[in-house]
Amino acid sequence: MFVSSATLEHSKRLIAAYRNHELPETMTPELWHAKKVVDSTLHPDTGEKVFLPFRMSCYVLSNLVVTAGMLTPGLGTAGTLGWQVANQSLNVAINNANANKSTPLSWSTMAKSYCMAVSASCGVAYGLNAIVPRLKSVKPSTKIVLGRLIPFAAVVSAGVVNVFLMRGEEIRRGIDVYPVRTPEQIEKGEKVESLGRSKKAATLAVGETALSRVINATPIMVLPPLILLKLQKTKWLSARPRMVTPVNLGLILATSYLALPFALGVFPQFQSISVDSLEKEFHGRGGKDGLVEFNRGI
Repeated sequence: MFVSSATLEHSKRLIAAYRNHELPETMTPELWHAKKVVDSTLHPDTGEKVFLPFRMSCYVLSNLVVTAGMLTPGLGTAGTLGWQVANQSLNVAINNANANKSTPLSWSTMAKSYCMAVSASCGVAYGLNAIVPRLKSVKPSTKIVLGRLIPFAAVVSAGVVNVFLMRGEEIRRGIDVYPVRTPEQIEKGEKVESLGRSKKAATLAVGETALSRVINATPIMVLPPLILLKLQKTKWLSARPRMVTPVNLGLILATSYLALPFALGVFPQFQSISVDSLEKEFHGRGGKDGLVEFNRGI
């Protein structure tokens, strides 16, 4: 995650030399490390560095404080809304930094998407905070559990809205798709040209990204508050109220490190699909096994 400019440049030269067959074909530990540095630091479409706090390699740490803030027990209305705004601000920045760059997003569209995502998250959080205490047929203990899960409902609903709004232009205009290279083309280091922009590929890419955000948020926003609620009933934590925040941070950190790799692994960043599942103008133009690939974004 923390690499110097010299290390990054060395890694880029090493990867370029391997692709140009200037190095043995065997993958060495040094080459694997160089690939990890390049993949975690540079945007795959532009080749430019992604700002450190918005890289997926920094996702857990970037989200730790915001998530802990949202899951703090006993937040008032101002605190709840403030942390929702902070969370959506971070989400917009991460979505924009890691989106497919074949369809650039205008600043006006980004601002509109941000405002709508903030409105959605704050609306859900504020509405549920008002509704849950008034549920007459629900036990007090159940109300406490539901209250702890309000941030989850707000984050998931706004997260999906955020992704579709921030990347809606991709669905309207399509994203670049490329024929999957044959082993011979890969061996020769040949690059392939884009076949054009596909709206169906874009819809799949954005939809999977939104779903991956739900998969990622579910354990992080559900398990820590419920476990903390259970721990707060123990004698040890009841006698040490100052330990609530450190315990909360530890639970969120542990869950985040477990959940993020799974959420990212469910849908690969570079997808390969049958060319015949796209628009008619792409039919019969696939690469190896009739497949095309595209950058889903993260």
